[in-house]
Amino acid sequence: MKVLLHTCCAPCATHCVLTLLDEGHEVTLFYSNANIAPQEEWQKRLDAVQALAYHYDLPLLVDTPTHDDWLTQVASGLEEEPERGKRCERCFRYSLARAFAATTKGSYDAFTTSLTVSPHKVSAMIFEVGKELSEIQFLTMDFKKNNGFKHSLELTEKLGLYRQSYCGCEFSIKPVS
Repeated sequence: MKVLLHTCCAPCATHCVLTLLDEGHEVTLFYSNANIAPQEEWQKRLDAVQALAYHYDLPLLVDTPTHDDWLTQVASGLEEEPERGKRCERCFRYSLARAFAATTKGSYDAFTTSLTVSPHKVSAMIFEVGKELSEIQFLTMDFKKNNGFKHSLELTEKLGLYRQSYCGCEFSIKPVS
């Protein structure tokens, strides 16, 4: 099956890629992260995703919505929401809708997301959004199972990939104390 993997970042995608490949899928990475700020951070993460794609010889699609669009369509009015709150749900919907649109345009059989490998993300919320977009094409995969997050950390270190210290948007940056 041809699967489009919404790739939030290279570290999270490492374990997901191997899981999907082990299941016999053809994987294409889809980097669509308008939430990431500042622009330099977006680029660092893209560079790491490109290195991951190169390492596993995978195609990579780069979507380039603007951060200003994301602020207007997703964050507006929800700037003070806590992590895992309404802003995050809206952000998942924004990113997964873009992945679903790319799935349809690119003749992929299915799509899923690397977001579920993180212990900081509520997989049930992500699954709900994905299934609302496409009950048939969304692969409900909780990549954090079977020590997926731990495996992603090991692979990230082994491959020398850049690993960020916050989710992505400016509202998720924790002040240093």
